[in-house]
Amino acid sequence: MPEIKVHPVQRSRCLDRERSVCPQVVTMKAYEVYCSINSPQEALITGDCRGGFGIGELIALLYARSFPEKEWKTRFHEALAGAKNL
Repeated sequence: MPEIKVHPVQRSRCLDRERSVCPQVVTMKAYEVYCSINSPQEALITGDCRGGFGIGELIALLYARSFPEKEWKTRFHEALAGAKNL
């Protein structure tokens, strides 16, 4: 089985010292939305900025991506508004 390439992801609680990661195929979909809403910030996916996407942020970005691009910003904020303890 080929190695799965990953990007770092933030956790709200560090249960151990092991770095949290998510497959790049997922983080790049989220990053596409992030770039459309904000501007490119490659350090988010390399881990040099904030340790990567937060879990809630990642979920909200992926949720937004399921809609037409013109709705991404609105849907991203909609998802964040309904999230708790992520």
